[in-house]
This record gives sequence, C-alpha cells and structure tokens, in this order.
Amino acid sequence: MPAPIQVWTWPTPNGHKVHILLEELGLSYEVVPVAIGKGEQFRPEFLAITPNHRIPAIVDPEGPGGKPFSLFESGAILIYLAEKAGSDLIPRDPAARYTCLQWLMFQMGGVGPMFGQYNHFANYAVEKLPYAIERYTNEVARLHRVLDKRLAESAWLAGPDYSIADIATFPWIRNPERRGVDLGQYPNVARWHDAIAARPAVQRGVEVLAANQRRGQMTDAEREVMFGKTQFAAR
Repeated sequence: MPAPIQVWTWPTPNGHKVHILLEELGLSYEVVPVAIGKGEQFRPEFLAITPNHRIPAIVDPEGPGGKPFSLFESGAILIYLAEKAGSDLIPRDPAARYTCLQWLMFQMGGVGPMFGQYNHFANYAVEKLPYAIERYTNEVARLHRVLDKRLAESAWLAGPDYSIADIATFPWIRNPERRGVDLGQYPNVARWHDAIAARPAVQRGVEVLAANQRRGQMTDAEREVMFGKTQFAAR
C-alpha cells in the first residue's frame, strides 16, 4: 500500500477542505494535529513545512518523481491531491477546469478572508468596532448573494458536476448562525449546502479532530497566540 499522506491540520474550515477531499478521493492519510490555540503552528517541525505557520499543510512521501513533497495553502493542496488521484473533482476539459479554478479562487480570495474578518471583529476582537462589524457583515451577505446567483443557474459552483470548488467553499458556509446568516434567504445556497452535507465523505471529513474544536470564548492566551505579537516572533 502507498505510504499515507501526512496532513498537518486542525478542525477549521481550511483544514476541513483537505479532510473532505482526502475522504472523497479515498487516499490514505495520517492526521498530525496542530493545536493553533496553543501555538503549535510555531513549532520548528511545522515551520519546516510551511513558512507561513498556517494550517493545513501536507507531506506526501510519494510526491512527484516518487520523492517526498511538502505543500502548504489549502487551495494548492486541493489541486495537487485531485490531480494526483486523477480525479474528476478537477475537470480535465480546459474550459471546465478554469471555471472550477475560478470558483476555487473566489473562495480563497473572497469567502475565506472576508468570513474570517467578520468572525474576528464580531467574535474575537476585544474592542467591538461597529464600522468593522458592519463592513464585514455586509461583505458576508454580498458573497452569499453571489453564490446564490451562481447556484440558481448551475447545480454546482463549477458547473453540472461536484468539484474541488464546492469542497473548498462548503466548510465556510457550514454553521451559518455563527455569521448571523439565515440560509433561508439564499435558497440556492441552502440546496447546495444540504446536498454536500449529505455526502458520507463530507460527514467523515468534518469529523476529523472535531472533538478538539474550541467551545466558548477565546482566552487571552489563545488571543495572544492567534493575533498578538507571537506572530512576529515566529521564525
């Protein structure tokens, strides 16, 4: 059997993307937990894989040319794994492929960062800044409208078939109440969300390290590790 792919990860939306895809592909993998609230993303062995000290990252012992290969950035990991497996989750037809990559980049550059900023200012920031909360609340709503419009004309984000674009976006749409979103206002997003949530591989993927998800308020120590000067001291 092929050696398992190491997945350095934590139960966040970006981590869930990779868990879900690995389950969809049926690839063998080994989870290496990186407890980001405890600062484990700054450990030297993790920084040797990703200089950006962000999860997820992978190490494929049988990468290109049969040699070990490490990779960070969740979008790049999704493309790599889908292509490694020869999967239709990234289309082969050039036009369909670029449409898929377009919506993958929409998640990477829009949905993820903007939802994350909303979460920070609404839930984690010590000082509640009305302007910031309003700005990111509006952007979360706008991005939902974009998704709803697309999904009114297409079964899946990249077209008629489920793809890595859907896998990348779904973890950010889960648990909409955390962003004050009512999916009933976006019926096409709700239809799409429910179809993905029903997939067995998705259900397995979101359960990876689920017991480690933080419950309740972020502590001052966690806030310092996640957002404080520790970020600048990492090497």
